[in-house]
Amino acid sequence: MPTTAGLHHVTAIAGDPQDNADFYVGTLGLRFVKRTVNHDDTGTYHFYFGDHEGTPGTNITFFPWGDRGRDGEFGAGQTSHTAYLVHPDSLKFWRDRLQAEGVDVSETERFGERVLQFADPDGIGLELVASESAADAETVAWADGPVPAEHQLRGFHSVTLAVAEFGPTTEILTDVLGYEHVGDEDGRRRFCAPGEGPHSRLDLVETDQPRGRMGIGTVHHVAFQAEDTDEEQQYREAYQAHGLQPSGVIDRKYFQSVYTREPGGVLFEIATNGPGFAEDEAVEDLGTSLVLPEWLENERERIEAELPAFDPPSDGAD
Repeated sequence: MPTTAGLHHVTAIAGDPQDNADFYVGTLGLRFVKRTVNHDDTGTYHFYFGDHEGTPGTNITFFPWGDRGRDGEFGAGQTSHTAYLVHPDSLKFWRDRLQAEGVDVSETERFGERVLQFADPDGIGLELVASESAADAETVAWADGPVPAEHQLRGFHSVTLAVAEFGPTTEILTDVLGYEHVGDEDGRRRFCAPGEGPHSRLDLVETDQPRGRMGIGTVHHVAFQAEDTDEEQQYREAYQAHGLQPSGVIDRKYFQSVYTREPGGVLFEIATNGPGFAEDEAVEDLGTSLVLPEWLENERERIEAELPAFDPPSDGAD
């Protein structure tokens, strides 16, 4: 049995690439750690935003479809919210910052923690959770970013998945991914990796909505961590033992990936923690240029001509 899989990254579908990057860098203060293309659709960018080094457990990534894409429809089998950790004493900073940027914010409490809820420019649900576990998150502050280091997002707190019924997804979370059911509150079922560390929580909510449709404004997949391809193979075998059909191992340049659609309809990825984003750029240069994997480099001229116009966002630092 492999070790418990903490969150690695979340990938969603955006609309305009400029609006997407400006929001995640300029408003949320994440670093633009990689600008590449969707390996399966090279006319679409693939953006990665995370901490200073793009540490696993901090990265939210996007395929900005622009004018070519259709709008998604939220429903069962989709991620409703992606939640980031912040220090409890940063909650007022973030409430004020988001409101000053014209972002509609609501506030609630869940499992004893304060939560700010809002959406990005495409309607993707986001949350900031004020949690003491933020102090334990091994993230690397972005010294030159627009948000002071003490208030920066500290990686993922959790994701919330909407499913038609708890049972089938629960079986995969507990029997394959190693999560434990740790509580229920207001129709929400929480799972956590043993030790309850950062990037280790996942919530399920039941919905009577029909299956959602992937498109702009929806999350494409949720990725969990594996140490290496040997551990990834153990996950593949565990998936197969539960009647699922995982993909083979796919080279994504910065990690190796295995994909499986769990019974509730959510696309799960297992991603290795290496080699990481410094594979083709120095850490100080992350995100400053369009990088392509070596198998696409000979197509660079065509790819660049097909991509939409884009200006990398300024960091907004004072």
